[in-house]
Amino acid sequence: MTHPNALLNGHGRPSAGPLYDSSNILNVSRPGRITSIVAGSLLTSNAMGGLSRHPIRGLLKLAIGGYLLYRGLSGNCPVSAAIEERRNRHTRAVNIRTKLLIAKPREEVYAFWRQLGNLPLFMQHLVKVDEKDGIHSHWIARGPGGIGTIEWEAEIMKEEPGRLLGWRSVPNSMIATAGRVTFEDAENGGTFVEVMITYRPPAGHVGTGLAWLLNLAFERMIENDINRVKDFLESGELIFDDEQEES
Repeated sequence: MTHPNALLNGHGRPSAGPLYDSSNILNVSRPGRITSIVAGSLLTSNAMGGLSRHPIRGLLKLAIGGYLLYRGLSGNCPVSAAIEERRNRHTRAVNIRTKLLIAKPREEVYAFWRQLGNLPLFMQHLVKVDEKDGIHSHWIARGPGGIGTIEWEAEIMKEEPGRLLGWRSVPNSMIATAGRVTFEDAENGGTFVEVMITYRPPAGHVGTGLAWLLNLAFERMIENDINRVKDFLESGELIFDDEQEES
């Protein structure tokens, strides 16, 4: 059920990994992107003007300017992603990966999941998900047995209507989390749903009030939550065992 490679960095931003292709990771803030574009344009222009007089210096400026332009236009900084991923290799995360067969049409299953406010209906670890717009949302989660709660802002990172939905916590959140759900047609008219979710406490919070995020009980809680979506969509009812009710 676990997927050890679905990693996020300790500052609330997903690092390059399987949840998102590294070339599509948006780990640069909007002000940072604007600054990079301006600086990259100036540096590139300056390099082109002095290339004939100082070729080595000009090529160096051109390379740096090109990188800054890429960083600004794409919103992706591979250097930061690599540094942050290395820094957090030894930080334990809760990583869940599972696949379900749901006896409902793919469009219906996708439409239900796309309304993020529906997730707390079957996910006990989620208290509430408020959708602010089509991309941004506010999440509240709780630990096993009601031990602690945490809130964060999230954004849709990738969407293919009817087939894929990917989200992550925004930079500088109290928790680093991301998720991806894919939807595929099954031969019997049902839907194969593959879910990947990862949670990682930010650097400096391990051993504090967020330590419950590292608890195996929290991991089992999420696994149970995901598996419950099948019963909920097929019957419209939820059945909790005693252990789940206590959590």
